Amino acid sequence: MTRTTLIAALALSCTMLAAGCSGGHHAGGRIAADWSSVSSAAQGGGMKALVAAAKKEGQLNVIALPASRINYGTIMKDFTAKYGIKITDMNPGGSSQSEIDAMVRLRGQARAPDVVDMTTAVAIRADRMKLLAKYEVAEWNDIPAAEKSADGTWYGDYGGYVAIGYNSRTVKVPPTSIKDLAKPIYKHQVGIHGNPTRAGGAFSAVYAAALANGGSLSNVKPGVAFFAKLRKNGNYVPVTAGPASVRSGRTPIVIWWEYLLASQIAATHPYFKIVIPSDASYEAYNDQAISADAPHPAAARLWEEYLYSATGQNLWLQGMIRPVELPTMIVRGTVDKAAQAALPPAPPTPLAFATPAQVPAAEAIVAKQWLSKAGR
Repeated sequence: MTRTTLIAALALSCTMLAAGCSGGHHAGGRIAADWSSVSSAAQGGGMKALVAAAKKEGQLNVIALPASRINYGTIMKDFTAKYGIKITDMNPGGSSQSEIDAMVRLRGQARAPDVVDMTTAVAIRADRMKLLAKYEVAEWNDIPAAEKSADGTWYGDYGGYVAIGYNSRTVKVPPTSIKDLAKPIYKHQVGIHGNPTRAGGAFSAVYAAALANGGSLSNVKPGVAFFAKLRKNGNYVPVTAGPASVRSGRTPIVIWWEYLLASQIAATHPYFKIVIPSDASYEAYNDQAISADAPHPAAARLWEEYLYSATGQNLWLQGMIRPVELPTMIVRGTVDKAAQAALPPAPPTPLAFATPAQVPAAEAIVAKQWLSKAGR
């Protein structure tokens, strides 16, 4: 082999190696993106390229998204209708922790979750376990910094306030604050959704009670003390409050997330009213993320783009929940005004969100004190 031929062969080899290392393949004279490592649609060639790749995959695996919750049934149907991508919802009634379990257990399998929707505490845990992919949707800058990870692995999607729901036929004097619930007129009427040492909605009720009684995001003890007071005076009913307990009359008053009160109770109970307490503006969001081992990486990214578009955000809003981009949509005039008007009036100045460090610290205190002070 001549020196010239050798140089040419080496050059060709290097070119082929570079193409292989690029994570893509030739398609129509271009290098197609490896969507499993792409961190934005623009990086992969734009939305047109993303849509084409997602349609080619033709499948999206989601988990823990019950169709009846916050309009997810409509969202999934609309996504499939728009892009022709089939959606499989694994374990619709699952928890945030079950999503982590599935990502670990099914890693490398075609039926593993592509995307997850989980609480912030669990999203942070998943990120530390290296389970999440970095991806920034087109509307990334519209998501508040406090509601997304700095490295782009998880980002707030929807949320709301802890609220008081009540059966207006039974509760003749509507409560407007957490402190109101200690009044004698609410004897044997107040419930929360489970045990706060195990149920997130119940824990949030204790957190809100702390804020209403001189506590803070760093001091949840007044919340436990408040429920101890309610238990002592007979106002607190120690059952898992929800649709069934409201229908039976066991807990005509329920402290829970506003959107769950709306979708789980008010949707089928015409006399059920919801108010955000005047003395406790506790707000929190769930988060979206893409699995680092998503079997359908392009469809996963297209799903996120859809959810954070004005269409996706308004579909959440129609499900009686506050999408993370709501303030921006109001300014831009892209909000569904009828759906916005259906929400309970929000406080003008909500408190700061709890930090990733404050929540587990508060959970530890509730776990230690709840049983001895407030009972079940």
